Amino acid sequence: MGKGDSAAHLRPTQDRVRESLFNQLTGGRFGNPIIGARVLDLFAGTGALGLEALSRGAATVTFVENGAKSTALIRENINICHAADNTKLHRRDATKLSPNPDAPYDLVFLDPPYAKSMGERALKSAIANDWLAVDALVIWEESAEISPPKGLTLLDDRRYGDTVISILRWGP
Repeated sequence: MGKGDSAAHLRPTQDRVRESLFNQLTGGRFGNPIIGARVLDLFAGTGALGLEALSRGAATVTFVENGAKSTALIRENINICHAADNTKLHRRDATKLSPNPDAPYDLVFLDPPYAKSMGERALKSAIANDWLAVDALVIWEESAEISPPKGLTLLDDRRYGDTVISILRWGP
């Protein structure tokens, strides 16, 4: 799981970065954002971040990914993890979300293609269509500093090589 597919231009979060991120999330500084959380994984790629959250106690994970190869990999990884009962997979453009048909999400992973401004567009779409719960934590992976939409407060950002992980809080 999490190996990606270079032909599909997948860039899964490196294992050491993912481990550092989850150590930070479970370290107490941000409360306990994973246990019982409704997780939204935008630009899900292989689904590694969402499935890691599920393995650490998240209640449910919804994956949003537009690529055919990526959605096939996510489906395969869901099956490997025996997680079908606690996951949903939507094949759609994360920058053009429709109104959320479910309860809003407490924890959001955002791992867009680097340097294409897609992260900001996806968050604006998620906010406009009620995908984020008040006080939701947003984890945004990018190659550079980010420009978050209004209503998001930057709590922390850390660089890991060519990756910057930013942690934000949604509070309109």
